[in-house]
Amino acid sequence: MSAPSLRMATAEPRWLRWTLTGIGLAFLFFFLALPLLAVFYEALAGGWSAYLQALKEPETLHAVGLTLFIALFVMPFNVMVGVAAAWAIAKFEFRGKSLLITLIDLPFAVSPVVVGLVFLLIFGAQGIFGPWLSAHDVKIVFALPGMVIVTLFITFPFVARELIPLMQAQGREEEEAAISLGATGWNMFWRVTLPNIKWGLLYGVILANARAMGEFGAVSVVSGHIRGETNTLPLHVEILYNEYNAVGAFASASVLALLALVTLVAKTLVEWQMRRETETLDTVLPAEAVRSKE
Repeated sequence: MSAPSLRMATAEPRWLRWTLTGIGLAFLFFFLALPLLAVFYEALAGGWSAYLQALKEPETLHAVGLTLFIALFVMPFNVMVGVAAAWAIAKFEFRGKSLLITLIDLPFAVSPVVVGLVFLLIFGAQGIFGPWLSAHDVKIVFALPGMVIVTLFITFPFVARELIPLMQAQGREEEEAAISLGATGWNMFWRVTLPNIKWGLLYGVILANARAMGEFGAVSVVSGHIRGETNTLPLHVEILYNEYNAVGAFASASVLALLALVTLVAKTLVEWQMRRETETLDTVLPAEAVRSKE
């Protein structure tokens, strides 16, 4: 069978391609673009002055700052735990490896509300450590520490889950070569391992950061909904909407939408860079193999 005939035999009919494309675009419009446009439309329904005034409210500014602070605070822990767990799982064989993978996947399987309740039962006034914490005047729940803890629990799998398959695909040959040439463990990590995983690491950080900024369920349970103190931006949007403050609620929601768009752009750029490097390697490696044979 000739090449044109083979392409015609394996290609979908034009009407099918247009139909599937139309269904996909319609889905994106009704479930992504239209709600996003509705948020900004409702936020600006009262005009720019009302929109800016809603954003200048002290409670709104505090909610934005608290959301960004928690997301940035948990980022180093996500990076350290994620890289360490992925390195251990991908590069070594040990007892309990399956258990470690299960523990990493646990936040994906448990509802965020249940996570908040678990930490409430541990650190709450009637919890396991509650009496001791109260006696020493230490506040975990209904305060910033509890919000940070649950956010960290919810977000820590993203970096590890992004790096594990990447490190497994890369293998251990380059690290072993570096060690055989006299490199120390830290030199091997900084000069070999980290450059190879930098884009996957950044991709996992972006996903974890997006989840941290948008987390509602677990934070809602342990925050106490104290206005101006423990309300993150998603909680602040809920309170304003329940108070029929539509302009304030949608103005705050528009900030979350803008943060989501920035995250989406960053995610797209990282994916593009990862794809570009992969295509470059796919082009360079065969050429090097041919030259070595010559």
